[in-house]
Amino acid sequence: MSGATAGPSKLSPRAVTPEVETVLAFVNTRADGSGREESFADGDAFAAWLARHDAFGGATVATDADAAAARELRDALVTVLLAHAGDEGGRGEPLRRAERHLRRAGALYPLATVITADGVELASPQTGVPGAFGTVLAAVAAFAGSGDWGRVKACRNPPCHFGFLDRTRNGGGLYCSPGCGSQVSMRSYRERQRRATGALPDA
Repeated sequence: MSGATAGPSKLSPRAVTPEVETVLAFVNTRADGSGREESFADGDAFAAWLARHDAFGGATVATDADAAAARELRDALVTVLLAHAGDEGGRGEPLRRAERHLRRAGALYPLATVITADGVELASPQTGVPGAFGTVLAAVAAFAGSGDWGRVKACRNPPCHFGFLDRTRNGGGLYCSPGCGSQVSMRSYRERQRRATGALPDA
């Protein structure tokens, strides 16, 4: 049985908990322009990724359809994390579609409440790929219970969208690294320069 511990205690906004690590490990599997490869390209790639991550149940058989479902779940979560970062592309209809998908995922991969003397845990009663998806949802539910779910964000730099925990004091972080922030600033500067140049009258 895989799962994530849930509790009412307020966590430090700078604490990278096991639940956050679980969510970020799952969402940071997308290909991007920096050289990261798609981890869920097909069933074999997804199975290999699961085998490397014990938190998701370890080795299991995965089909191409499972890999497609993993990409859909991951992309819905990334959209939510972009909304946490205030990205316009992560709001409106894209966000509503993502939230609808996550509600369907919650019905497909329900969680069980496990109560012990040490506390309460949300866990997936399923195994294999469904258990892995349930583990992701359990991790989200557990960390959201801390009140800091909004600090788990996706980088607003479009080629990146890397998931990260915003550990700034005021929760205003928008980028996963200073390098991504600099890239966005430079693109904005160049766009302003192009507009200014285009606005000049012909000589």
